[in-house]
Amino acid sequence: MNSALDKITGQERVKKILNNFFKSKSIPHAFLFTGIDGVGKDNTAVQFAKALAANESSMESKKTVRLIEQLQEPYVKLIFPLPRGKNETDTSSPTEKLTQDEIDLVREQIEIKAANPFHRITIPKANAIKINSIRDIKKFLSMDYDEIGYRFVIISDAHLMNEEAQNALLKGLEEPPEKLIFILTTPYVSKLRSTIISRCWRINFDPLSEDQIINILTEKFEVDKITAKEVAPFATGSVQYAINLIDMNIHNLKEKTISILRYSFGRKFNSAFDELNSVISDQSSVSYPIIIGMIITWLNDVQKNKLNIKRYFYKDHLETLEKFNSKFPYVDLSDITTRLDRLSNLPRNNINPSLLSASLIFELASLVMVKK
Repeated sequence: MNSALDKITGQERVKKILNNFFKSKSIPHAFLFTGIDGVGKDNTAVQFAKALAANESSMESKKTVRLIEQLQEPYVKLIFPLPRGKNETDTSSPTEKLTQDEIDLVREQIEIKAANPFHRITIPKANAIKINSIRDIKKFLSMDYDEIGYRFVIISDAHLMNEEAQNALLKGLEEPPEKLIFILTTPYVSKLRSTIISRCWRINFDPLSEDQIINILTEKFEVDKITAKEVAPFATGSVQYAINLIDMNIHNLKEKTISILRYSFGRKFNSAFDELNSVISDQSSVSYPIIIGMIITWLNDVQKNKLNIKRYFYKDHLETLEKFNSKFPYVDLSDITTRLDRLSNLPRNNINPSLLSASLIFELASLVMVKK
């Protein structure tokens, strides 16, 4: 297997598929990498680009590989959400109307992404991939570099293209220049037009193992090993989810989760509400799903305890599991996770945060209202 592909963490099935393309020398002009956030889709895109560039016979191949790794044009065009500048029109260049501070931040984020492909580019008010960015691909292609072999357009979070941007991209996918490869990455493939999906070779990515997440956190994000080991079991196979948990203080989050559960079960609603609000940040679309996920994990541990399955996520709170099963032996947990999952998606639909908090607490309280 190519050495660049060896730098892809996990994803053995994906690496095998890409290596087969590599060996056959029959490379599709467009790929669609799908899977949950934080499993290495962007990293795989970069490593695959490096693998193809390294295989070129040109004396410039080593330099090309280095510049691809640095996400440098004219070898790679990285497209991601950008803010809309003042007085920006659809004929403006992607960064033409941005302030100098915004431009500096964009450059800084690209540099961080180049050093750590697992880094999620974060720019205030950057909620969509603009049609300007897609139209800029034509400018990227217009530059004549005879000595360059493969060139790559990597569209990160491709589902954030609006309808106009997707239409513009479709034209490029229909008649791609020779040796230009598009790689789209997204966790939400259903938000892409079917005509775009049909023109890409789709590869689904798997969640990462706990050990793989620990290695990425310690090597790429300089997280201490104790914290990495604590957070990895809760990360659902996603480095990004693990980072969110660390940002929210995973140890404190576990303690708060237990308090919210205890107060909700005891029908101490004001206390439960206060505890819940103490861990909810302004970014409720991120923090609510996380706290609900922590609660679902605890409930799953309750079920394991009931069935005498010993591998617990909340192993340092074993007594809470045992006490719950002792006090409420007849509680039916069969559909509570489905109801909580439904709640976790509501913040994305602009549901009032206080209403969501109340709904969550009452769902938990109702779980133990009937003991037998």
